[in-house]
Amino acid sequence: MTLPHPPPVSEPFGRLPDGTRVRRWWLENGGTRLAVLSLGGIVQRLERPDRNGRRANVSLGFDDIDGYLASAAYLGALVGRYGNRIARGRFDLDGERHFLSVAGGEHTLHGGALGFDRRNWTVHGFARGTDVGLVLTLTSPHGDMGFPGTLGVRVVYTLTEQGDWRIDHHAETDRPTVVNLTSHVCWNLAGETGGPVHGHELSLAGSRTTPVDAGLIPTGRLAPVAGTPFDFRTARAIGPGLAADDPQLRHAGGYDHNWVLDKGVTAVPEPAATLYEPVSGRMLRIATTEPGLQFSCGNLLDGASAGSGSRHDRRGDGLCLETQHFPDSPNQPEFPSTVLRPGETYRSSTVHSFTTL
Repeated sequence: MTLPHPPPVSEPFGRLPDGTRVRRWWLENGGTRLAVLSLGGIVQRLERPDRNGRRANVSLGFDDIDGYLASAAYLGALVGRYGNRIARGRFDLDGERHFLSVAGGEHTLHGGALGFDRRNWTVHGFARGTDVGLVLTLTSPHGDMGFPGTLGVRVVYTLTEQGDWRIDHHAETDRPTVVNLTSHVCWNLAGETGGPVHGHELSLAGSRTTPVDAGLIPTGRLAPVAGTPFDFRTARAIGPGLAADDPQLRHAGGYDHNWVLDKGVTAVPEPAATLYEPVSGRMLRIATTEPGLQFSCGNLLDGASAGSGSRHDRRGDGLCLETQHFPDSPNQPEFPSTVLRPGETYRSSTVHSFTTL
C-alpha cells in the first residue's frame, strides 16, 4: 500500500497595499521543489538538481511582494482571463461588442490592467497517494476588465512522484465569454543567476507560426517555419536565431511569437516542446492539450527590479514557453475558438517533466 506524501505547507509572504495577506506554499516531490504564492498563483521558485545533484531555482521571480507589484513581466503567474493579446481591446460575440481593459498600449494583454496575475487566489493543499499539490480558486465577476460573464476558475498544480509539474485549468461561466488561461513561468535551466539563455537548446513541435504586425497582433496568416529563424523542429541553440535579420524578429525585439502545434487541440497532453541546458544537463519537456505555444525570450525583462538571488534580469536572461490558444482568437474566426458558453467547462492541461543528461 502506497503511503500518502506530506501535504504542502504555507507561510506568510507579505501584504498587498490594501492589507490583504499573501501566503507562500511549499511542496516537494520526485526531486522538484515548488514555492507558490497566493498572489497570482505565482510560481516563485521551482528547484531542480543538475546532472551532479546540485539544486538551483530554474524559474525567475522576486524575493518579496514589492518586486512582483513593481514588475510588468508577469513572472511565474497564472494569466487570465485571456493570455496574450486581444487587438484594440475589443471583440464581438453573438452580435455584441465588448470593450476590454488596455494598459500601456492599444491592445489588451494578459487579461488587462488587473488580470489574474494581480489577484489573491484562494489556495488549498492536498496529498493524494504519491501526488502532492495545490487547488487554486478564483471568481471573476461579470464585466471584470470588460469581459462578459461571471467566471469561476479552478487551477490544480500537481507534483508527481516522478517530479513532474502538472497544471490543470478549469473554468465555467454564466454567459458567453472568451477564456485563454496559461502559466507565465520564465525559465533559466542554468539557474536563476545563470545569465542569458542563448545557449539553451530548444525544439518545438510546430511547423507553422502565426506572424504578427508591428503591434504583435496576428495577421491571420499561418506561416511555415522552414527556412526561417523560427524553425525549431530539430533542437538547436536559441542565440543564433536572435541575430537573424528577420522582420518578425524586429517587430518583437526577438522571439515573442505563437507556434501552431502540429498536434492541434488534444484530449490529453501531447509533446509540444523540449528545452535543454548543456552545462547543467537539465532538460524540460512540455506536453499540453493546447493548440499553440508562445515562445518569448525574456523581452519584458528590463533589469529595473532586483530578482531573487539579488540578480537584475535583463532581456534574454529567461524564456517563456506558454501553452495556450492563439493570440487574438476572438477576432480571428479561422483560429481555434476560445468561446466558452454556459453549461460548458473550459479545460486545459500542461505537464512539465524534468530530467538531466
